[in-house]
Amino acid sequence: MASVPIPDGATPAGPAGRLRERLTVPVLAFGGILMAFTQTVVVPLLPDLPRLTGASAGTVSWMVTATLLTGAVLTPVLGQAGDMYGKRRVLLITFGLMTAGSVTCALTSDIRVLIAARALQGAALAVVPLSVSILRDELPPERTGSAVALMSSTVGIGAALGLPLAALIVQYADWHTMFWVTSALVTSGLALAWWTVRESPVKQHGRFDTLGALGLAAGLVCLLLGVSQGGQWGWTSPRITGLFLGCAAVLALWWWQQLRAARPLVDLRLATSRRVALPHLTAFLVGFGFYANILVTAQLVQAPRETGYGLGLSIVATGLCLLPGGVTMLLFSPVSARISMARGPRVTLALGAAVIVLGYVVRIVDSRDLGVIVLGTTVVSTGTTLAYSALPTLILRAVPAGQTGSANGVNVLMRTIGQAVCSAAVAAVLVHHTSSVGSARIPTLHGYQLAFAMAGMVTLVACAAALAIPGDRAVTHQRRGGRQSARDMESEGV
Repeated sequence: MASVPIPDGATPAGPAGRLRERLTVPVLAFGGILMAFTQTVVVPLLPDLPRLTGASAGTVSWMVTATLLTGAVLTPVLGQAGDMYGKRRVLLITFGLMTAGSVTCALTSDIRVLIAARALQGAALAVVPLSVSILRDELPPERTGSAVALMSSTVGIGAALGLPLAALIVQYADWHTMFWVTSALVTSGLALAWWTVRESPVKQHGRFDTLGALGLAAGLVCLLLGVSQGGQWGWTSPRITGLFLGCAAVLALWWWQQLRAARPLVDLRLATSRRVALPHLTAFLVGFGFYANILVTAQLVQAPRETGYGLGLSIVATGLCLLPGGVTMLLFSPVSARISMARGPRVTLALGAAVIVLGYVVRIVDSRDLGVIVLGTTVVSTGTTLAYSALPTLILRAVPAGQTGSANGVNVLMRTIGQAVCSAAVAAVLVHHTSSVGSARIPTLHGYQLAFAMAGMVTLVACAAALAIPGDRAVTHQRRGGRQSARDMESEGV
């Protein structure tokens, strides 16, 4: 009897097929952790890279900037590519880019090649929105909520695990070893995803919006380059002013083109509806609040003891301070799913933002005691879990099945922009509140408290925006309509 060929990515029947189905969620979550891990592992290395590569500190900073830029540009692009050409296929390509970037970093000490390789690793940001879309397509409704919550939590889990692990490797081994470890982990993620994840049958047909992708890429590069380099180049310098003016002009033209495109990269009519626009706005604001927690805490606990508030901790100890927050994010992801099922994801989102605000209140009250610092950091991480877990669920309920990849890609993009703006805002606050410690200028405790207050106020606005999102009844009606439309299109062969 002739055997029936199994379609690419399909799960065969039998024990092996059932095992692959059970492993789909853990494997995708592992990919999300790897995404955050690859973004953070370079942080402990940054102070030593000028000496190791012979490059200036400004050039070395592009190891982070390049990843930010390519990640922001590729996330919505790869999201739409997944909707059109297959989410599994694009996910595997993303893992391949991550692997290529990691191996290249491990093989070179040339700063130019390192920056290019880190740019390849920026594609990792697309892993989470692609995985969320796969989970929606493949899992039954009763499992989707918890799986999506876990997937969203991997952002914080990977960052919390990556920092201390990378610091340990840098401290006790050659710095290239860190990238070899990353290469091995990402390669294993690629192999597991290839074996377990099957291709989704839900696709959006049509031509890829190349002009829209180029326009968005140009606008985002101008925006994020200006935001990330404003502190070094000067916020009123001709280069920064030109970048922001160029961003405004390019994105205005891009908006005009998207409204007239037959298959736009971003469906702006859908994206500007309250059901989608408010989750995107909240993602930007929560991304700001989340990143301030990591950024400010890492600097505060490493400040010299001579400041009167600093703890003088090493980078390894700093990573361990953030580790409880990562563990909490893992533990609270199922709690977030239960709250969303019982009360709706917008309530979960608002609750998460409120918890983040509470965490920053703790940080403002006491930022001298290590135990209180860890407590406040963990509270912020808990709120971030609730908020990040609810955001993709809101997007999934608000858009048709054929647009989940691109819509979640835009949502992740908004988080990324929020983090970039947070980095610039925190730097601006701390630079204007310093005191002399020996021959160095160190941020004051008041400066750190202002940064916490700023993050708390931004997140409070996020809470208000979450409460303004239309109720779940209207969203559920839209989701049913979107699913019915997708089924009608498939039945008609569109």
